[in-house]
Amino acid sequence: MIFMSQSGIVDAAREDGWDRWYVDHLNIMASVPGISSAQRFKTASAGHPPSLAMYSVASPNVFDDPYYQSVRGMGEWLTLIDRRYYRRNLFAGAERAPEVARDRVLLVADSDVPKPDLGALDWTWLECVAIDRSTPYRGIAVVTRDEADALEAALPVAVYRPATAYHRPR
Repeated sequence: MIFMSQSGIVDAAREDGWDRWYVDHLNIMASVPGISSAQRFKTASAGHPPSLAMYSVASPNVFDDPYYQSVRGMGEWLTLIDRRYYRRNLFAGAERAPEVARDRVLLVADSDVPKPDLGALDWTWLECVAIDRSTPYRGIAVVTRDEADALEAALPVAVYRPATAYHRPR
């Protein structure tokens, strides 16, 4: 399963601090039993949450774990979160979140139904099964930056570039 948390902050002057906090947060999240990866992304795609964190989770039971409950959330940044962009969704349809290298990007497309032929790419369509349920389906694809530049204007997608490395449990 893939858990995605999307957000943004209201004070752009604090973004560097938030970025530093997020690296530590991803390491902590990757230490939660049942979370096997964590990676954060950013986008400049208009109308989309500026930040996306993506986690591989074993099952919805991860969210009931006392340790997860003690480390989850935005911590000191909670008062700066832009509520227009705050979305948390759990998706079925893939066992593990893809690792997105620095020279690649993550395309994200939300839809009422899966669209496997969208842009003739190799999409993985995920069904939203829990938490906010802000979209019924989400397509994800990992492509080169050049491919993304060519597709962004033509397709209803957000282009998320890696903001961190792919974190695994230690």
